[in-house]
Parts: sequence; structure tokens; C-alpha cells
Amino acid sequence: MNHTNKTGLLPATLVAATLLAGCSDNRQTTDSTMNNNSLTPPVAKKVPYEMTSHGDTRIDNYYWMRDDERKNPEMLAHLEAENAYQAQVMAHTQGLQDSLFEEIVSRINKDETSVPVLSNGYWYNAEFSGDNDYPIHTRRKGAEDGERQVLLDINQLASEHAYFSLGSYAVSTDNQTLAYSADTLSRRIYDIQFKNLKTGELLADTLTGTDGSMVWANDNKTIFYIKKDPVTLLGYQVYRHTLGTPQSDDVLVYEETNNELYIGISKSKDGSTLYIYQDGTNEEAMLVLDANTPQGQFKHFHPMEDGLKYSVQKNGEWYYVHTNWKAENYRLMKVHQDHSADKSQWQEVVGHKPDIYLDGVEIFKDHIVLSQKTRGQIELSIMELESGNTRPISFDESLYVAGFASNLEMDNSSVRVAYTSMTTPGTVYDVDLTSGEKTLKKQEKVLGDFNPGDYAAERIFVAARDGTEVPVSLVYKKSLFKKDGSNPLWQYAYGSYGSTIEPEFRASRLPLLDRGFVYAIAHIRGGKMLGQEWYDQGRMFEKINTFTDFIDVTKALTAQGYGHKDKVFAQGGSAGGLLMGAVANMAPELYRGMHAAVPFVDVVTTMLDESIPLTTNEYGEWGNPNNKDSYDYMLSYSPYDQVKAQNYPNMLVTTGLHDSQVQYFEPMKWVAKLRELKTDDNRLLFKTDMEAGHGGASGRFKSLHETALVYAFMFDLIGVEK
Repeated sequence: MNHTNKTGLLPATLVAATLLAGCSDNRQTTDSTMNNNSLTPPVAKKVPYEMTSHGDTRIDNYYWMRDDERKNPEMLAHLEAENAYQAQVMAHTQGLQDSLFEEIVSRINKDETSVPVLSNGYWYNAEFSGDNDYPIHTRRKGAEDGERQVLLDINQLASEHAYFSLGSYAVSTDNQTLAYSADTLSRRIYDIQFKNLKTGELLADTLTGTDGSMVWANDNKTIFYIKKDPVTLLGYQVYRHTLGTPQSDDVLVYEETNNELYIGISKSKDGSTLYIYQDGTNEEAMLVLDANTPQGQFKHFHPMEDGLKYSVQKNGEWYYVHTNWKAENYRLMKVHQDHSADKSQWQEVVGHKPDIYLDGVEIFKDHIVLSQKTRGQIELSIMELESGNTRPISFDESLYVAGFASNLEMDNSSVRVAYTSMTTPGTVYDVDLTSGEKTLKKQEKVLGDFNPGDYAAERIFVAARDGTEVPVSLVYKKSLFKKDGSNPLWQYAYGSYGSTIEPEFRASRLPLLDRGFVYAIAHIRGGKMLGQEWYDQGRMFEKINTFTDFIDVTKALTAQGYGHKDKVFAQGGSAGGLLMGAVANMAPELYRGMHAAVPFVDVVTTMLDESIPLTTNEYGEWGNPNNKDSYDYMLSYSPYDQVKAQNYPNMLVTTGLHDSQVQYFEPMKWVAKLRELKTDDNRLLFKTDMEAGHGGASGRFKSLHETALVYAFMFDLIGVEK
């Protein structure tokens, strides 16, 4: 499942966006003569539980595994037994796992600093050093080389916790007070605390039960935040807090009553306006409030309408509106602040093009930077507001990813762009808005003998079974690739929520490429690689296209010689784990191994339970199973419901006990049912991180142990011993 939060803060993820991504290479040997299939896996007890909807009764023998408090001794014991079994089966690969982990870490430049970001007179950045798992967030006044002030040392904050995640931070308009949020359980429920930046002391104020986002009003004492429903974990209430007062005195300023919508908060780039976002699958809207009058009421920029999506950016008295109004692939319009609720007053700035998707815009005082997609390839261009003249921002590669990075000032003379490709590490440019000239600010360092020229990337289109062309991004090591069907193939995809998996560089992918794997990202329907229609063709009653696209890509890649038909591996997480489950049911014979991370596999039962986090606001994605047509359709592909007596691929399933997006019991039940019904002797391993949630272990190194495990699992299946 997914949760997209539109916040316009100065979060850690924004400032540190250009810092590292794991890597590796591989050494050591495994005892390939040891066959651990003879070990006995845990067998879960069966307790029949009846569920009836629309006259249809389903029996769930493993429903007992659900414990919302995560304290049931029998449930915990079974998870521990699964962990022990996984460790036993994989014990002979421990040397390989260790060497893979060390190889990955050896690629990481441990002393990293992000490119400084200018905001309200200060330059902000994040610094990693040595073996520290977490960054130190700092700022400098007036210049990039000014006196360094530490805002937050996350290593200190995390030292007393098994898990720690910084949500975001925001500095008051007078630059004197820092608000920051933290999650110490991995449930994505954050506490907000405040720090006096003059004295370094923490204030007494603590705001609990939040979604981690916050925005300051311009009086430097009022802050707005979003409270989460403790059961559904949906952010649904916006509160106003005054420094020095207890949270119990906070004022509710907005409550979202439509539980199919997400909400978010942010502040305009010029600091004048506060925003509340309403975000649904079929509609989007915004409310606005003058940041100088925090006691006022938020009002809709334009009332919410079914099917209407828009977001706005302010420039003086004008708002620029990125919208799908009469434009499936979006267009850009503008309207004076006094007439925003009247669409007849909206004026077109960039028109709709049916074959070009207007992905996003960045507004500056005198320029607009456009991000558009043609056949899935991002293209950036700069438009001068006064003349309307447009110039492209050019790059040397034909397959790449480029996007906006931390542009927090209206009157900048340049736009900051983050650039990467499947062979080029993350790079940051400042692009002059007048000349288009690029200035390199930073490129991610990959240690060791990495040479981008040793690798090649390409984009191909393959025909799905209905004739639709599906884009696929591929990368491989030139010296090890033969287009004769001899290479092992690693295929990854997501395919939901309109989320696009871009062809980015990942240093942690190098162990695969350096051992001859071809790595493929299948840009299947359900994402927005080819625009809004691409998303619509992979959700609701057309969700099946997501799964068949993935299968058809696999068949095409092996037929075209990109991979050996007996050495194909598949990977997906969350909604991509749903993809793995569906594909495993539909075409198990195509895959030697699969990794399903935090997989959303019990679709119907979950979507029928409105108490489970992030359910009702997903109806526009999957359908509402309280309606029989949706129930029947979802049941037809739900991985848990469709498990049957047949052979399945070798499978590694991973999750976190405290996952707030996909509850641990979904993969737990799924594995139990697979063990009961599958007819093969292939490996089925299930590992639960008893401390982590949806995002896995916290810190920059801990999660790499799981990466090493996943690689070792797959390598072992085809005899790759080092």
C-alpha cells in the first residue's frame, strides 16, 4: 500500500537527497553441497474463521495470526520460528552474505555532505561521517562557508532507540526555533519537539500522534500540524499549536471527513501562504490561509470537484495551477488570487498535449521550469514568464531521470536539478534560468573500481498480450552481457498508485551487474510512466493489466535474449509485493526466485476492514469490496485468496512487525497458506524484522544486511558462490 504526503517543508530527505545509495561487488564462497531443503519449516495451526460478503463465504485458517497489539505469545513464537528456519536454511550462505554486505559498504563514501540549500538567509545541509548510521543536520548563515551550527545530530537522538526515523524539520520565520518530528517505533506516528536555536535547549512543548509534518505561521509562535487517527493511522485533523501551551489546548482548524482522502500541509515558497492539501485517487484540492493571520480560517482555493485535480504555486498576486481540468495529461494555468474559485478566470499558460504528460512545474519570480514526459522520458525546459519563450535543459544521455531539488527561494537566478541514470550516480546541477547553463554542484562518489563506462543502459518497448507497448529500462555490464539468453535476469516493478519507478542509479545494484545479471525495471501499467491513462489502465477494474504486463515483459526479455529462461528473478515491495503474489499464482513457472518485501497480499480482507490503516482512502485504487462487482474482481487476483495446489518459485518474503502500511499478518498468513498448499520442494523463507516497520531497518547501514540476504538467496539458487 502507499501513502503520499505532500509537504513543502525543509525535511531531512530534501536536504540530504543527494547523499549516497548502497553498493557492492561480492566475494567469499558458499557450501553449495549443503541442501537445506531437508530442514522442517514451521507449520502454523489452522483455526477456521468464516467471512461472508455478498453471499460468498471464505474460510481463513490463519486469521488468528492478527494481533493489533503485537503481544500474542503464540503469534510471536511463530514469527520467531520462521526467523530461525530462515536463518538455518541460509546458514551456509552466511559467508557470502557477510562479504556482500562488506562489498556494498565498501562502495559507500562514508564522509558525505549534501549540497547546501538556501532558505531564508541560511544554507542548510546534512553530513554523514565515518560509521555513523545517521546524518547531522547543520546550517550556516549568509554563505555556504559561514559558521557551522548543528541543528540536529540524529546519531545522538537515535542512540537510545532500536529504531529511529526523522520525519521532517522546519525553522520558524525568524530563524530562532526549530520544530522536528521523530518516529521511534516505525509505525509512522511522530512526536514533534521544539528546540531554541539560540540556546540549544529543548522547549517543554511536545506534540504526539502526528504524521510528522508541520508548518510555521509568520508570527514565530504558531505552528500547524496533522494529527493521525490512532486506529486507521490516517492523518485527518489539522491543529494549531501556540508555543508555551499544552497540546490539550491546541485548536482544531480543519478535519477531513472524507476517509478516502489523504491530507497534507505546506507553505508557499514566498512564505506568505499556508496550504492544506486534499489528495484522493480521483480528486485533489487545496485550502489556503494567509501566514500572517494564523487565527484565521482556511478556505478552499477552489472547491473540490469529482474528477478535478489541481495543485498551486504562488507568485505575487497570481497562482499557477497545475491541473487536469479538460486536460487528462495536465496543463498549467494561472489565476489572480481574488478569483481562484472561478475556473472561468483561469488562464492557460501551458496547453494540454495528449502525447506529452506535464509531470510538474517549479515557479520562480520571472521563470517557470517545466517537467514533461514524452514516451516516458523526462524533459526539462525553462519558460520566461514575460515573453513565453522556452529553452530545453539538455543532458548527454538519452535515458535519464531529472527533477527539481530543494528550490526554496522565489528569486533564485538558477533552478537546482537532481540528475541520474542507470549508469550515472546521483548528480546535482544548478541551471541558470536565463542562459540554461549547467553548473555541477555534486556527484555521488562510488568508491572502488566503479567506472560508469563499463555499463550500458537502454530503453525498449515490448508488446503486452493486448498489443499495448510496455516500456522497460535495462542496465548491464558490457563485458558480461551477451544477448543470447545466457545472462541471469533480475526484474523489478511496482505498478500502483500512479507511482513511477524511474531508471535511477543504485550503487547497491552493482553486485548484480558485476556478476552478469541484466537488471530490468518493467514500467507496467498502474504507474504513470506514460501519463495518466497509463495509471488508469492499471487500477480498479483494469488492475489485471499490472500483473499480465509484468509476465509479458518477462516472456519478451527471455525471448529477445536478455535473460536465461531458467535464471529469472523477480522483486517487488508493498503494492509491488502484491504484484509478486499475483504473478506467483498466475505464472510461477517463469521465475527461479522471487523476493516479496512487505507484501500487500490479503487484498479483499484488508479492504473490507475499515479499522486497518490506510484502507478506505484506497478505494479509488483497488475498489470498494462492499460493492459486489469490486469484491468479485478483487477476489479474482488477491494473492492470498488465490493460493492453490501448484508449484511455486523459490520465495523470500520479508516484513516488519510494526509495519503501518501493510500489517505483518498479511505476509505471515500468506506464507502459512503457501506452505500448506504448494506442491514443490522449492524454498519458502519468511523473515520478520521484529523492530522495524514498512521502510525496514533505520540507518544507512542496517538495511544493507537485508539487501545482502536477498542477493545471497538468489545467488545460491544458481550457484553463484562469490
